[in-house]
This record gives sequence, structure tokens and C-alpha cells, in this order.
Amino acid sequence: MAENNVENDSNYSQDKESDSSQDKVVDMLLSSASEKTLDSESMILETQKRVWGALKKGYQYSGVSNESDKFLRKNVFSKLDLVVLYVDLVGSTTMTLEMPEEKIAIIISSFAQEMAAVIRQYEGYVLKFVGDAVIGYFDAQSNGLLASDHAVNCAKSMISVIQKGINPILNQYDYPDLMVKVGIDFGQNIVVRYGADEQQSQVDLMGPAMNIAAKIQNMAKPNQILIGSDVYQRLHPNFQRDFVEVVWKKDEWRYRSRVTGEIYKVYEFKG
Repeated sequence: MAENNVENDSNYSQDKESDSSQDKVVDMLLSSASEKTLDSESMILETQKRVWGALKKGYQYSGVSNESDKFLRKNVFSKLDLVVLYVDLVGSTTMTLEMPEEKIAIIISSFAQEMAAVIRQYEGYVLKFVGDAVIGYFDAQSNGLLASDHAVNCAKSMISVIQKGINPILNQYDYPDLMVKVGIDFGQNIVVRYGADEQQSQVDLMGPAMNIAAKIQNMAKPNQILIGSDVYQRLHPNFQRDFVEVVWKKDEWRYRSRVTGEIYKVYEFKG
């Protein structure tokens, strides 16, 4: 790992090599995180119960807690290091042409709230729902390494929950399978508040990571996870081996690194 460019979250440079003592700290942090495993089988079963209930009995979710709202209001106008995750439902336009509107609403709502539940499982915050997309973020202020790890594992769990939890229920009703595209990036974002009212004015995040994560997600294929180089550099080498650099054709990807000025590298999860 001595040759790895994993950085401390407070250091945005990607060009410094870690020394052996830092390697040991990184290994310790990552191994302690992996011990906190989630019961994926229980997660999938609970997902199936909720989705089945929503389709069969009109079950309504309790909704997303306002943990993100509290966090953002506490940090209004602050610049924060965050790992941003975009997950977008594929093929919803086709669904609207083939299925009853009320069923589409239930499916998209269930999808969004199940994705929100996975984000919270991995200690992330749900920023908002945008149509058939969900935006989440992970606080990287104290440890950008673990935040990146959480975000990537969250993305993998999202696809697992959809394939093993949601789709089997939809298949029982002869509904099409759901697929998603996931984009993840790391960077500094500023918390903005639209108005003077500290409690009621809308709060949101703005920053390069928000924009690039969205653009990376837009380039992904169905059920594909793409991450930016700033996330990849913060992953443990064992996790980096699950990713390969995306080779773009012609000029389909033109965005440049905020640090080097070169074309910003994107990596695909291969598992």
C-alpha cells in the first residue's frame, strides 16, 4: 500500500504517497468498518414486505427523517467535504407508457424510499428525491476514507436490494424489472440557505462534487456503478481492485480534474 495515493480527508492533493504508518492506520480503519456488517438478507426481506404491502394493500412509508435537514442547517454557509451519491431509476419513461399511473406512482415511491433506507443504513444522509432519482451524501469531514467506503458499499447494496428484494415482488405482478444507474464523487460542497428564516428557508448543497456525481451517473449503464477518481483514490487497495478505469470513446467525457487539470478519471465497479 506504500505506493497508494489514498489521502487523509483534510488533504485534497492526490499526489502524495502514504507512508507505512499511515498504511497501518488505513488497514485498521477499513477492517473495523468491515466488521460492522449489515444483515443483507434481513434488509432484502424487509424490502419485500414493504414493497408487497405497497402494491397489495396500499401500504404507505413513514417517510424520510429530517436528519439531513438538521445537519445542513447546523452547517449553513460552511464548506464541507462530502461523498455524493446519485442513484437514478432506468426506464421510468417506458413504464409510464405501459402501466397504470397509480401503480407507477407506487413503484417509483417505493423505489425512492427503499434507496433512502439503504443510504441511512450506511450512515449517509438523504438530500432529496428528484423525480425518479435519489441524492444522498456521506459526511467526509472526519474520515474521507470511511465515507468513500460507505458510499461504494451503499451503491452495491442498492443494486442487491433492487435485484433480490424489489424485482421478485414486481415479477409476481408481471411488472418489468427495475434497474438503476449510480454515480459517486468526492469533493468540497457549500451548504446554502435560500432565505433568512433559519428554520423554514430551504437548504441545499452546491459544489463540484454534486455536479460531477450527477454527470457520472448520467454516463452509467443500467445497473452500473461509476465513481470519480477522488473517491477511487480514497478506497482501500482491496476495494480498488474491484474497479477498472473507464476508457471513453472520442469526446463523450470532457470534464477535467479540479486538481491536475487533466481529464477527470472515472472508474467502473466490476466486483
